[in-house]
Order: sequence, then C-alpha cells, then structure tokens
Amino acid sequence: MRRFETLLLFSPDLPSESRNAVLGGFKGVIEREGGKVLQEDNWGMRDLAYPVKKQMRGYYTRLEYAGPGALVAELERNIRIAESVFKFLTVKLAETDEETGEEETA
Repeated sequence: MRRFETLLLFSPDLPSESRNAVLGGFKGVIEREGGKVLQEDNWGMRDLAYPVKKQMRGYYTRLEYAGPGALVAELERNIRIAESVFKFLTVKLAETDEETGEEETA
C-alpha cells in the first residue's frame, strides 16, 4: 500500500463539531476504499498569505493514510463536494524501509 498525505483548509466559521463530523466522513471514505488512517494532525487556526473565499484565516488539518491509488481519487471527489473545505492538497509520500527508516530506491 502506498502512503499519502492530504492537507485540508477548513472555513474558520465552521464549529469544531461540524469539522470533526466532516473529517469523520473523510476517514470513513479512506477505510471504505481499503485504506488505513495513520495519523491526523490538527494544526489549528492560522493566518493565510492571501484571501481565500474572502477569508484571511483558516483551520488546517493534515491526514496521513495508506491505501491503493484509487482511494485518492474517491477521497478528493468527496472533499470537492464538502462546502466547508476551502482548499486541499494531496501528495504521495516517499516509500521508506520499515527497519531503517531510510528511503527505498527503485
């Protein structure tokens, strides 16, 4: 399974209960598509470098997960549907050797 990381920028007006519900839905998509959530980092409210949807602040959350490549397409489709997410970015993480922690060369 490949490892991925998705950074989400939520609306600053969204209550924490609603944000947690949306994140729970995203985690459900990951598990439903055969993946596993490895880590969730809540970075909190941050100032933005430029206005996004007329807002100068946003709430950042990072999800790290493992799964097949098709999982990313389904997750991003669900993220685009969610109106509370302003922006998102998904990247594939480097493959690492479990024993040494070093990057594997292909």
